[in-house]
Amino acid sequence: MNLNQITISSLDTRTSVRFYKKLGLRLIVDALPRYARLECPKGEATFSIHHTDDLIINKGVTLYFEVENLSKTVSELQEKGIIFNSEILEQSWLWQEAHLNDPDGNPIIIYHAGKNRKNPPWRIN
Repeated sequence: MNLNQITISSLDTRTSVRFYKKLGLRLIVDALPRYARLECPKGEATFSIHHTDDLIINKGVTLYFEVENLSKTVSELQEKGIIFNSEILEQSWLWQEAHLNDPDGNPIIIYHAGKNRKNPPWRIN
């Protein structure tokens, strides 16, 4: 099994697409204003945005995007006008994270974990 995509709902898909393109995702399906699909610059995962008139933000879901150089990425995104809710945080689970929200309020974490993403010292086999 492989995770294919994540789909979020948006009140304004055009604004959301512009936001996620600023984060570095590439638009691959343009059926705006109803639907858009983007792909991550690395890997096979895709990300879609579906229009809704009745947005409910699920506070139990957070979108994570991993980058190689978190400091550089955060600086570049801030230069593009992206506002972060936190500075870079050093987490006890050995990840570095910076928190933000998309235009609809969905929580996002841009992070770097390296080998600790799937193989932390406490991993069980």
